[in-house]
Amino acid sequence: MIGKLTGRLLEKTPPTVLIDVHGVGYEVDVPMSTLYALPPLGEPVSLRTHFVVREDAQLLYGFATEAERAAFRQLLKISGVGARIALAVLSGLSVEELASAVAMQEQARLVRIPGIGKKTAERLLLELKGKIGAPVGGMPGIVGSGDLAPATETDAQQNDVLNALVALGYSDREAAAVIKKLPPGSSVEDGIRAALRLLARG
Repeated sequence: MIGKLTGRLLEKTPPTVLIDVHGVGYEVDVPMSTLYALPPLGEPVSLRTHFVVREDAQLLYGFATEAERAAFRQLLKISGVGARIALAVLSGLSVEELASAVAMQEQARLVRIPGIGKKTAERLLLELKGKIGAPVGGMPGIVGSGDLAPATETDAQQNDVLNALVALGYSDREAAAVIKKLPPGSSVEDGIRAALRLLARG
C-alpha cells in the first residue's frame, strides 16, 4: 500500500501529475483542488495517496490534505461511484462545500457534476450524511512555497485545460465551448478553475 509520496514535481498534465521519487517517476491522478495547490515544476511536493490494484491496472491517486483523501475514500464506498466520479466530485466541490451540500441535502449542487445523475446524487446525499464534515487531520500535504508562475495563453495550455475537463467527464463540445469564454493569459490551473465555475452555472 502506498500511502504517501514525497519527491519533486516533474510534470502537470491535468488531471495527472508526475512525481520523481529518488529517480522513479510516479504518475498520480489528482482532483483539481489538489492541482491548484501544487508548487511550480521542479519544486518538492508531498501528497497523501490512495493506491488501487486492478486486474488490468495499478492506479495511484493523490491529495493535498488528509481531508480530501478521506472524502475520496468515502465516495468510493458508495455504489455506482468509481474513482473517476469521486475525482470529479472533489474537483467540482471542496471538501467543505461537499459537506455543506450533504448537510443541506442540496441535490442540485451534485447533479451539475459530470457523471452524476439524480439517482447517484440521492445516494451520495444519503450515504455521506454524518460521514463527511470537519477535516480529518487536515494538515496540508503540499511541500514547497511560492505562487505558481504566471503563464501566457498558448494553444498547448488551452489543450491542457480541454483535456482536464474531458478527463473529468465533460464532453469535447462542452469543454471547447467554455474555453472560448476564458480570459486571455490564464494559466492552466486558473483556466480549469474558471471553466469549472462556468460549467457549474450551466
